[in-house]
Amino acid sequence: MKTISAALLCGAAMCLPVSAAASPADDAQAKIEVLQAQVRELQQALEGIKAQMAVATPSWKGAPLHEDKEAGWSFKPRGRLMYDFATVSSPRGIDNPGLGFSNELRRGRLGAEGTVPGGFGYKLELDFAAGDVEFTDAYLSYKAGPAEFIVGQHNNFQSLDELTSSLHSSFIERAAFTDAFGFERRVGLSAQYAKGDLLAQAGVFTDNIADLNSVGDDNNSYGADGRLVFAPKMGANQLHFGGSAHYRDLNDAATSVRYRQRPAVHTTDVRFIDTGNIGQAKSETGYGLEAAGIFGPFHVASEAYWQKVGRSGPTDPTFFGAYVEGGYFLTGERRGYKGGKFDRVKVKQPFNDGGWGSLGLNVRWDYLDLVDGGFVGGRQNAFQGSLNWKPTDYLLFGLNYAHILYDDAATAAAGDRDYSVDVASMRAQIDF
Repeated sequence: MKTISAALLCGAAMCLPVSAAASPADDAQAKIEVLQAQVRELQQALEGIKAQMAVATPSWKGAPLHEDKEAGWSFKPRGRLMYDFATVSSPRGIDNPGLGFSNELRRGRLGAEGTVPGGFGYKLELDFAAGDVEFTDAYLSYKAGPAEFIVGQHNNFQSLDELTSSLHSSFIERAAFTDAFGFERRVGLSAQYAKGDLLAQAGVFTDNIADLNSVGDDNNSYGADGRLVFAPKMGANQLHFGGSAHYRDLNDAATSVRYRQRPAVHTTDVRFIDTGNIGQAKSETGYGLEAAGIFGPFHVASEAYWQKVGRSGPTDPTFFGAYVEGGYFLTGERRGYKGGKFDRVKVKQPFNDGGWGSLGLNVRWDYLDLVDGGFVGGRQNAFQGSLNWKPTDYLLFGLNYAHILYDDAATAAAGDRDYSVDVASMRAQIDF
C-alpha cells in the first residue's frame, strides 16, 4: 500500500514541470528586471530630450540667447533704439534754424553677436538712424585664457567715457572732447590681456569702414593705440585708474583736420566752438588719463585728454578736454562695471514686478579748450545735470539740462564771442 501511494505521489509530481513549482517567484523577479531596464531606458531618453531642449530653448538676456556650450556655438540678436528731443537757446544776435526745438532718432541699431567652435567669436551691428546703413561694430575675435584678439572694426581704446556703451552713459551725450577729437570705431587688429585687477589693450588701426569704402583717398591713415587700466576692489567698492596713448599718421600731404563740438546734444548741427580747417596736418597724437570709483549707490569719474596736431606748418597746436562727474542712485542701485568700463545698471525693483525701477541723479562739469598755436576755436565750460529713470534693465528715460559758458567762441553773438546757452533734452531708450 505504501509503495502504491509513493508511486502515485511520485507520478503526480512527475506530471508537473519542475519550474512550475518555482514560477511565481521567478516570474516576479523577471518582470521587475524588465521594468527596471525599461525605466533606465526612459530615464536616458528623458535626459536626451532635456539636453536637446536646453540647446533649443534660449535663455534671455534682453533678447533670446541661443547657446550650445558643448559644441561652442551661440547666437544672440542685439539692437537699440534711442529717440532724443532737445531745445537749445539762441544767444542774442544769432539767428540759426538749428537752434530752438529739435529731435532725432539718435541711434537705431540691429545686429548679432555670438561664438563659434574653437574659441572664436563675432559681432556685427548696423545703424539705420541716419537714413543710410552704417557699420558700427563688425569684427571677429578669439579668446585664449586671459588674452583676446580682435580683427575688424571696433573701438580703439580712446577713453573710459568713449568705451562705455551709449546704453550705459549717465548723460545723453558723452564728454565734449570725445566727439570733438573725432573718436570713432576704426578697422584694425588689437589684443587685450585681462587678469586680476590689470587690463592692457593695444592695437593698430586704419580708418572707419565708411571711409575705407569711399571714393578718393580718405583711407590712407594708420595709427596705434594703447591703454592700461588698474581696477582694484576695496571691499564692495570698485576703483578704476587708467591711461592711454594714441598716434595717427594722416598719410596725406594735403590733409587738414578740424575740431568742433555741438552744445551737449546731437539733435542740432550748430557748433559754437570750432577750430575751422587746420591745414598742413601730418599726424595726431593723444594722451588720456582716467579715474573713477563706485561706492554703493554713488559713483565718480573724471578724465583729461590732450590732442596734439603735428603739422608741416609753423605751429603744432595742442587742444585739451576734461570732465568731472558724480552720480547717486536714489533707489539704491549701483553703477555697473565690467572689463575696464562702466556697464549696465541692474534695477533692484523692476516696474514689471510692482516696483518703480531705478532713479539716478548725476552732475557733470565738462570742459573743452580749442585755443592754441594761433587757432582760436573757443572754450566751453558746461555745467550739466541728468535724471535717469530705468523701469527695467533694458528701458531708460532720461532728462538732461546744461548751462554752457563759451569764451572766444567761433560764432559771434551781436559782436561778442563770450556768451552762454541753455540746453534741455530728453531721451527714450530701449535695447536688447
